[in-house]
Amino acid sequence: MTVGTAAITAIAAAFLVVVVLGWAVVAYNRLVRLRTQVRSSWAQIDVQLKRRHSLVPNVVETVKAYAGHERETFAVVTAARAAAESAGTGATTQASAEAALSSALGRLLAVAEAYPQLRANENFAALQTELARTEDKIAYARQFFNTAVQAYNAAVQSVPTNLIARLGGHRPESYFEATAEERGDVDVRF
Repeated sequence: MTVGTAAITAIAAAFLVVVVLGWAVVAYNRLVRLRTQVRSSWAQIDVQLKRRHSLVPNVVETVKAYAGHERETFAVVTAARAAAESAGTGATTQASAEAALSSALGRLLAVAEAYPQLRANENFAALQTELARTEDKIAYARQFFNTAVQAYNAAVQSVPTNLIARLGGHRPESYFEATAEERGDVDVRF
């Protein structure tokens, strides 16, 4: 090998190392951005869930004023709300707790149907509307979160980015999954 050929080989090798390192940095930064998007979208779900949790006592108190003898239903809703608030931060755990709360709210609103004077109450109507809006916001935030998780998981599991993901400690995230049966969708129509 001549000196010129050795220099060209060294320059080519150095160029290849720089390109690979540059790609690794870009890939790692992309994974970080995607993971941050997942965390941010989970925070948006959390905001809406907290909003719902703060509405629940108001709904319970309003219904209590008209249907005080429905103590078991009130106890179930209160317990489900407490469980949802302390469920932790994982999508799977939170989804399960929120499904129980949704189901309990559905039972509470079913009780309210038996009281026409309650349905005519302006405060109850406003709470009902706010609860319906919050449920819509939760559904949207959940959809946005799952889209962010999908993009992140695809990047973490795709070749060759998966090599950088493993080295950087990136693992696939869980979707916020809850079927209609698990959630016991709240029907707030009267």
